[in-house]
Amino acid sequence: MISGTDQPITAMFNSTLCLPRYRQGSIVNLMSSLLAGVGGIPDEDYPPLPRLPAQRIAAHRNVVLIVVDGLGDRWLATQADARWLNAHRQEAITSVFPSTTATAITTYLTGQAPQQHGLTGWHVYLRELAAVMSVLPGRARYGGVPYSPAGVDARALFGHTSVFERCGVETCMVSPRRIASSDFTLAHAGPARIFPYDNLDGMQAAIEKAARGWFWGKARRFIYAYWPDLDSLGHRFGMHSDQAATALLAIDRTLQSLADRLSGSDTLLVVCADHGQIDSPPQRNLDLDNHPELHRMLALPLCGEPRVAYAYVRAHCGADFEQYVESELGQCAQLKRSEELVNSAWFGLGQPNPELHSRIGDYTLLLRENYTLRDWLPQEKRYTQIGTHGGLTEDEMLVPLIVAEV
Repeated sequence: MISGTDQPITAMFNSTLCLPRYRQGSIVNLMSSLLAGVGGIPDEDYPPLPRLPAQRIAAHRNVVLIVVDGLGDRWLATQADARWLNAHRQEAITSVFPSTTATAITTYLTGQAPQQHGLTGWHVYLRELAAVMSVLPGRARYGGVPYSPAGVDARALFGHTSVFERCGVETCMVSPRRIASSDFTLAHAGPARIFPYDNLDGMQAAIEKAARGWFWGKARRFIYAYWPDLDSLGHRFGMHSDQAATALLAIDRTLQSLADRLSGSDTLLVVCADHGQIDSPPQRNLDLDNHPELHRMLALPLCGEPRVAYAYVRAHCGADFEQYVESELGQCAQLKRSEELVNSAWFGLGQPNPELHSRIGDYTLLLRENYTLRDWLPQEKRYTQIGTHGGLTEDEMLVPLIVAEV
């Protein structure tokens, strides 16, 4: 039911859904552990992971963090052939809310929760630019050029201090070549050396080069690497597809090889993810075109994600909007005022980013089960995705903490 009461939002969901564990068990806490372990400055609102204390990290010369986009913990547990990953799995930790790349990768690159870094999904209304932006590629939703060709300083726009600026050791980023020089990457690279690569073998070689690099001599180093292709295959074919399983085995073999090649280098190898995925069949894909009355109540296109949509509602339409969602979409989505999510610590702990409230709209539509909701601008090419994420199911929220000492 949709309610105007102050009933806690957690009471609206059954126990199978998973909230971020910001106090002791999320990717933000992982970053606090890593920052403290390399002599850096973690965010004081987020204590380190008990399973990976700073002392264990500090005992190693090299610390390598590899983020595998889309690698959910529950899905990994079903993939017995991924022997290296499963053998070194320590525990499940949570992503952030929403459980999506734009939000979670920003957490990895800043060491902060969305409460602080303020990037709340793929599509974000940036009041400062008067536009709904696809924040990672840096393009306005209606199209056009990225941040820098438009004269926008992405680093100044976000106002983030990256983890590489907060480390007490030498740092580097191992990044897919197609995004290695993007505005978003450069805005978060700080002093890190950037190593671009083209494929899995290239990522392995770049990590090894960074870990053994002569240019750093005997200095300690922190190396961050990102692998995106599992997530892309999940979107296209679904996480229960042969394509996703085959891709995971390739990742597993590569990481086994990397561990072998780094043997004796005094390296702590940490593998984690930004989120998992669920499969959403076509009959669970809702289209705002089929709800013109709802569409007319919106002041902006839906922002956020297909699983977590932020609604900016026209003045004096709030009551009608609530009633319509309850009567027409209530079986598929929960509706809450976005401010309540902030107050309930879904985005994180501590002082919020000054722009957080402006980036989450008046209401948040939380899609149930494996439903999605999309709207389309007139010029947008329409597409479908099988694998999806952003919500609060355990399949989306839980990611594996994998640790190997080599």
